[in-house]
Amino acid sequence: MTAKTEAKSEKDRVVIFDTTLRDGEQSPGASMTLEEKLQVAELLDEMGVDIIEAGFPIASNGDFEAVSEIAKRVKKAVVCGLARASNADIDRAAEALQHAERRRIHTFIGTSPLHRQFQLQLDQDQVHERVVNSVTRARNYTDDVEWSPLDPTRTEHDFRCRVVQTA
Repeated sequence: MTAKTEAKSEKDRVVIFDTTLRDGEQSPGASMTLEEKLQVAELLDEMGVDIIEAGFPIASNGDFEAVSEIAKRVKKAVVCGLARASNADIDRAAEALQHAERRRIHTFIGTSPLHRQFQLQLDQDQVHERVVNSVTRARNYTDDVEWSPLDPTRTEHDFRCRVVQTA
């Protein structure tokens, strides 16, 4: 018999955010079939996990299908889809999550000088604008939006504070 302990107050509550279906599958040899992903999602939901990051819908048709099917089956947990700070990514995540009872879009962008210069070819103001645009677009689909800076420890302190406050 498992006892469920209730937090005495909201400040005592720990929120469980599980990334097994997205991050976990990136480990060598850890790929799952659609049916296995659905089983894992249902188990996480039954266990009381608060948020399940189900996948990266724009990454592949398989990821889109998995997130979409998980969104239909999970009843208690928030189902989260990952999206880069681009309209296409956010729109695809929203489409995959459309049947979720509770949905979240998790959007991100590289903020460090290395990411800005070599991956994105954008300056600080352009990255800041993408933060604003991506969070705003995601909010058009759901009130539950998560934003993350990629490589924040190598991001200039003032710029990191600026984008975090904006998001």
